[in-house]
Amino acid sequence: MYLIWLTLLFSVYLAECVPEKPKRSALNQLTRTLLRKYDCGVRPVHNWTSPTVIYIDLVLQSVLDVDGKTQSITTSMWYRQIWTDEFLVWDPEEFDGISEISLSSDAIWIPDVIVSEFVDEGKSPPIPYVYVNSSGSVKNYRPMQVVLACSMEMYAFPFDKQNCSLTFRSWLHSVKEIDLALWRSAEAIANDKRQFMNDGEWELLSIPSRYWKSHQDDTDYAHIQFNVLIRRRPLLYVVGLLIPSIFLMLVDVISFYLPLNSGTRIVFKISILLGYTVFRVNLTDEMPVAAVRTPLIGVFFVVCMALLMLSLIKSILVVKLLHHSEKEVRQMSISACLLDKYGSAGHSFIESALTSIKTLDHINSAGDYELEPSLEGDLLSLIEIQDAPTGLEWLLQELVSLRLALSQDDSESSAQADWLALCSKLDCILFRLYLLVLALYAGTLLMLWVNWSFA
Repeated sequence: MYLIWLTLLFSVYLAECVPEKPKRSALNQLTRTLLRKYDCGVRPVHNWTSPTVIYIDLVLQSVLDVDGKTQSITTSMWYRQIWTDEFLVWDPEEFDGISEISLSSDAIWIPDVIVSEFVDEGKSPPIPYVYVNSSGSVKNYRPMQVVLACSMEMYAFPFDKQNCSLTFRSWLHSVKEIDLALWRSAEAIANDKRQFMNDGEWELLSIPSRYWKSHQDDTDYAHIQFNVLIRRRPLLYVVGLLIPSIFLMLVDVISFYLPLNSGTRIVFKISILLGYTVFRVNLTDEMPVAAVRTPLIGVFFVVCMALLMLSLIKSILVVKLLHHSEKEVRQMSISACLLDKYGSAGHSFIESALTSIKTLDHINSAGDYELEPSLEGDLLSLIEIQDAPTGLEWLLQELVSLRLALSQDDSESSAQADWLALCSKLDCILFRLYLLVLALYAGTLLMLWVNWSFA
């Protein structure tokens, strides 16, 4: 009997020394209970005729890139889905008051809601869990960096606005199975700019949204569309593109005040045109690329270069006209100054003098120049006495020829001065016409940009 009691006491002692097996945690028990008979391939409703309503919310964080060539926009956003899973319901009191848990997104049913404009997922961080509360409400919150197809209008660059849409819809399920709704009001979503990074190139205007249904194959499909309205901040492009071009155009206008006969105007204008060409080549990457419609700023640069070319051509024509007249006057003066100072050449000198008189008479009829009567009389007297020149007569011939040469130089200088004045008036008229064309072009360009901005 004593042996039996000793055995029992020793057994109790050994039982107390063996550690008790820990109980399963309430969170683990709840997860196992919920997922034990759960089928993630079945829409979580008890009555199959009742649709599952997916509530959608969107918060835009930033606009990362806008590519006009590929017609795409890269955005970063917070995307939220909320729906009710009727198979994930429990009593919190049975599981130590647990009212919300996180479950693997691969273990439960997830709606097939996609973005119709989706092109590329980008570098979105994977979020493998969803939150589920005791009433069966499932919250799928995740950040998204997506590349979306967007029909962009680059005509008013850099004063452009873009309207890119994000259309959420179920890929397979009709509205009888999956319906969509907004988690917040449309006004709250449209005016929510708290999370948007407002220091970049783009400014967020609003995000209007709407719900609509599309009818395909005798079935209605639910859609929720968010329109992301953004506007470009033009300061960078105005400082880097427009203002330097305007400065070069102003320098070209000021170059018209260089004298025509200085010989530096054409060289200066060629330098401006060359500098503008180099400026355009260096800023090619800053310009937007559009395959269908040329941006207005591209037209601006092309017309500016055309105006610089027009200014250069006008200056070349005026300078050519000026120097062509000087050459003719110089030829006339050389023919008038070829005098023979020896006896056998006296007759040819008189003929040359008479030819010069006729030339001067022609200049006089065109430019109101007078030949002194005494000089003409001296020449006529030389005709009479040229058959028998003496020492005094030879001296008289030399004095008359000298006086004729001086008069010819004065007449040539006067003709050149009047021709220079005439070319200057022509240059002034062409300059005013050039300013008129430039003003009309600038006014038209500003009007187009303003109309586009307020459209």
